[in-house]
This record gives sequence, C-alpha cells and structure tokens, in this order.
Amino acid sequence: MTWLFWSLLSAVFAAATAVLAKVGVTGVDSNLATAIRTLVVLVFTWAIVFATDRPAVTNLSGRTWLFLTLSGLATGLSWLCYFRALQLGPASRVAPVDKLSVVFVILLAAVFLGERLTVGKAAGGLLIAAGAIILALE
Repeated sequence: MTWLFWSLLSAVFAAATAVLAKVGVTGVDSNLATAIRTLVVLVFTWAIVFATDRPAVTNLSGRTWLFLTLSGLATGLSWLCYFRALQLGPASRVAPVDKLSVVFVILLAAVFLGERLTVGKAAGGLLIAAGAIILALE
C-alpha cells in the first residue's frame, strides 16, 4: 500500500470527520467537543501503538520530542478552530476552507523543507484555493 492509498483513506476519514463533527457540535460548546474528540483519538492511537508494536518512547531524540510537541499543539489549535467554524457555519463551506491547508503546506514545504515548487504544484494549489473560495462564497 502506497502513500496514495493512505492519503485517499485519510481524505475519506476527514470527510466523515466533518459530517460527524457537525452533528456532534450541535448544542455543545465547541471546545468541549474538541476535548472529547481528542480524548478518543488519544485512547485509540495508544491502543494501536500497544497492539502493533512496543513503543520505544525513551529512544526518541529531543528534536523529535520538540517537533512532535509543536505539531501536536498546531493540531490542537487547528481542531479547536475547525470545531468552532463547524459550529458557526455549514460543513460544506467550512471543510473546503479548511483544505486551504494544502496550499499552505505546498508553500511551507518549499520554504522550510526545500521541496521544489513546480508548475504542477503551483497550478494545483491555485485550483484548490480557487475552489475553496468559490465554495466558501456560495
């Protein structure tokens, strides 16, 4: 199974997340909803780790801890903002705007990771941005 398979599966689950979360945040504080979702993710992922491998937490470098911690903080902030947006707006408009993250990843990967910004990536990023704007303004 390739990166493409896992990426498509991620997209399917992300779509399900938007629809399920929209129903779940109805009449509930968005921060509480995010906390509940986070707890489920925490328990679920640790269960997978222990079921499939023996975690070598003590073997992780300080750099790894730093960047995974920063990534976790960014994820938490993203989820808090996403759930609040879902509470305030329709899922069919919130989700496309959220997917502007793809455009930001293309740009940040070029600047910070040295990934090539090709014509195809630029064109794809512009199409994603245009689609998100069109759907958001509909």
